[in-house]
Amino acid sequence: MSDIVNGLGRATAYGGLGLVLLVLGIVLVDVLTPGKLGRQIWEERNRNAAMVLSSALLGIGGIVFTSIWTTYEDFGKGLVSTAVFGLLGLVMMAVAFLVVDLITPGRLGATLVEPEPHPAVWVTACCNLAVSAIVSASIA
Repeated sequence: MSDIVNGLGRATAYGGLGLVLLVLGIVLVDVLTPGKLGRQIWEERNRNAAMVLSSALLGIGGIVFTSIWTTYEDFGKGLVSTAVFGLLGLVMMAVAFLVVDLITPGRLGATLVEPEPHPAVWVTACCNLAVSAIVSASIA
């Protein structure tokens, strides 16, 4: 029975950390794109903004999953490594976004919230997932 209680405690801690990292991902995408992200997605039903946010959330989720899956035997060390790798993923996604913005015409953030579908959304989404894969591979 103590194993179940111990497992629930660990799952709660990792789940809470994962939620914090996901919220930070939402904030990051909101900062990198003009306007309010919530309004863009839920009120204006902007598919471009939804795709970019979804890819960032999947990417962070993948990093958190990999970090937990390959966690250290020491619970505290595993929790810290999950936080560090999750934050690293967020920073790397932001840097990748800024690099793509620098090497492409126009303002990437503004393009990603246009009401009409735009191919830059797919490039940005794939970039988020590629960064996630790279960070996840470095964990294992």
